[in-house]
Amino acid sequence: MSTLSEQIHAVLTLDPAAPAIEFEKQWTSWGELAAIMAEIGTLLDAAGLPAGSRVGVMMRNHVLAAATLLEIVASDRCIMTLNAQLPDERLAGDIAEQKVAVVIGLARDWAREPVRAAVAASGAVGIVLGGESGKKAALVEGLEKVTGSDLNCSAPGIAIEMLSSGTTGTPKRVPLKLTSFAQGIEEAGVFEGRGPGEPPRLRRGVLLVCGPFTHLSGVFNVVNCVASGRQFCLLERFSVEEWVSAVKRHQLKVAWAPPSGLRMIVDAGVPKEDLATLLTLRTGTAPVDPKLADDLYERYGLPLLQNYGATEFAGGVAGWTLADFKEFHTQKKGAVGKLNRGITARIVDPESGAEQAFGEVGLLELRSAQLGDASAWVRTSDLAVLDADNFLWIKGRHDNAIIRGGFKVQPDDVVRAMETHPAILEASVVGLPDERLGQVPAAAYVLRRNAKQPGDEELSAFLKERLLAYQVPVRFLFLEELPRTASMKVSQPDLKALFKVSACNQAT
Repeated sequence: MSTLSEQIHAVLTLDPAAPAIEFEKQWTSWGELAAIMAEIGTLLDAAGLPAGSRVGVMMRNHVLAAATLLEIVASDRCIMTLNAQLPDERLAGDIAEQKVAVVIGLARDWAREPVRAAVAASGAVGIVLGGESGKKAALVEGLEKVTGSDLNCSAPGIAIEMLSSGTTGTPKRVPLKLTSFAQGIEEAGVFEGRGPGEPPRLRRGVLLVCGPFTHLSGVFNVVNCVASGRQFCLLERFSVEEWVSAVKRHQLKVAWAPPSGLRMIVDAGVPKEDLATLLTLRTGTAPVDPKLADDLYERYGLPLLQNYGATEFAGGVAGWTLADFKEFHTQKKGAVGKLNRGITARIVDPESGAEQAFGEVGLLELRSAQLGDASAWVRTSDLAVLDADNFLWIKGRHDNAIIRGGFKVQPDDVVRAMETHPAILEASVVGLPDERLGQVPAAAYVLRRNAKQPGDEELSAFLKERLLAYQVPVRFLFLEELPRTASMKVSQPDLKALFKVSACNQAT
């Protein structure tokens, strides 16, 4: 069986003149993509970075960044992700802490003086993508050689050091083994109709990639597209207008959007005829409210095929196929899908670790070669339910529970109740400190278009009819937009900060 590197290089040479990536409505061919990758590879070789070396990449959704990621993976080096969306000082601090021997980024990020200064102070080489030289990749002036003496250059066998989403706290960098990442690409073939060991070929149709490169799904989709010979349209970020334009322009049959994006599509009232070519929708990054899936199906006639994965899993571990949806979507409503080929799961009691029966809620544990050791169970922090048909439901995070005076409140239960209110488009619930009770739930929300803002007393009364008394939030906060991570999940630390600011404003 060929390696992931061999798969990528084989696809690049099948038809060099054929279009590969569309970005900002311009196509890059497979041959042009290969040439950009070769330029980057030459610069990395000249910097003395062999296979197994760590390469810092300031991540943005861009065709040149996609080529960079592909070259690093195909040369068996390690992508060390740097979030270019961070403020200057935070990004500079991360660069200083990571001590990589080379940093690669777009010209706009090299124009940020604190970032450039951090790379210079570390003694790393700088590579600019799309700079003034006219070259696709070139050395940054003044940063042409490695001068640092304490750099952390080596990560043999690691494909990516990927930042976790940071939804519930400070993002952590998770090392993903090259073998696990390659296994995840192989297992994803079930959704592409691709069998194990199938020889490379170019496929018809275009895949829409709008997941951020700072999240594993973005990187995974780029590598998976190229390894499977799939053309793709890359969006810099999700927006309803650009997403709909791509669907219409490419006559897409399948399109991916994050759950928050799907809500925006429904709320924007996108005409059914604009999505007439679509047969299915795909989503991930977070479980989807079954009502949203029903709304999409009723309004557009489109099945919503979720998948479930995490940075630590090196890709997806469960998901829906169209065949499964047609057979099971009524009986398995709310499931994130069926376990992928090669994945074994069980549900255990959070306290005792005892295995739970099918249908019981507990902590999810997984076992697969994709996760490293095929014989070892890996415990997640997700509360889940598994049934006898290997369908999986995610019920929230065990480490995200709010303990209110000894009573456990799961934020997702409160969110689901709030989002049944006719005025509320999306809600998020966090725990705030309380001197008497330890923690109390607080809820922020976004309104549907043209909806009238409900009062706090109205919301509280509405929820008391649907929740237990201790689950009802003690504070409500209306927002124009919920604060989000790069993967478009709601950022709980940022949301807690907004509640703190709101409390201070009320006090004054």
